[in-house]
Amino acid sequence: MVKWTATDIPDQSGRTAIVTGANSGIGLVTARELARAGARVIMACRDVSKGTSAAAALTGDVEVRALDLADLSSVQTFADSVTDDVDLLINNAGVMATPHRRTKDGFELQFGTNHLGHFALTGLLLPQVRDRVVTVSSAVHWMGRIKLDDLNWERRRYSRWNAYAQSKLANLMFSYELSRRLSSAGSQVRATAAHPGYASTNLQSHTESLQDAVMALGNRIVAQSADMGALPTLHAAVAEVPSGSFSGPGGLFGQHGHPKVVGSSRASRDVETARRLWERSASLTGVEYKFG
Repeated sequence: MVKWTATDIPDQSGRTAIVTGANSGIGLVTARELARAGARVIMACRDVSKGTSAAAALTGDVEVRALDLADLSSVQTFADSVTDDVDLLINNAGVMATPHRRTKDGFELQFGTNHLGHFALTGLLLPQVRDRVVTVSSAVHWMGRIKLDDLNWERRRYSRWNAYAQSKLANLMFSYELSRRLSSAGSQVRATAAHPGYASTNLQSHTESLQDAVMALGNRIVAQSADMGALPTLHAAVAEVPSGSFSGPGGLFGQHGHPKVVGSSRASRDVETARRLWERSASLTGVEYKFG
């Protein structure tokens, strides 16, 4: 079986890609490889100074713009700054297993950043997207449950890992539902999703607990590199995969190896819950999608 690598990325000259969370880890590798292939890449970063430092090491047409997905006013400002067509929108940024905190708009931080921020961004930019919307989920979505009556952890005792799993399941359900709605509208835009497997990035260093040390050790002895972890995202973005597909590592336990189209949990395929999650997300963010 032929192993898909970054060398398989077709020429991206004349195309524009937006990558959220592009200042480090998987997002940075994604931006680097798309720029190397000729794309104009907009690196959407919460910390512009870190993004600028990261961009200085890249070759090609790259620029950094401010985007804080935990602040819907920042999402709106960023979307307003995008005046040209966009070929690829890559929803990569995220936080993992953080302490119980709220976004500027009062959402639970992980759900608000990982899902609602990207839901709003995609809705605002969708009329300008010409090719694909790629949303990065996680293998942790398998343990996720969508609690429609308490998405923001206002009634339940907070669990950082269950909150993360819910947000990653929401990412995947959003991608599938977006694909269905695009298809129903007769759009040629594809919605795809990806997960990196177990990749060594700084995502695993913000629990503010002893778990940071444990995961740092895992990054050194178990995880694959960020370069390998980014391949499923790139695969979902530029390979010939259908809308509604999910790319992930094809190796041991789906956590390592070169990318291929993979399966997902039964919960992620729950069409009715996905529809209701979409409606609730639109209500929470105030963003209504325009198709066609």
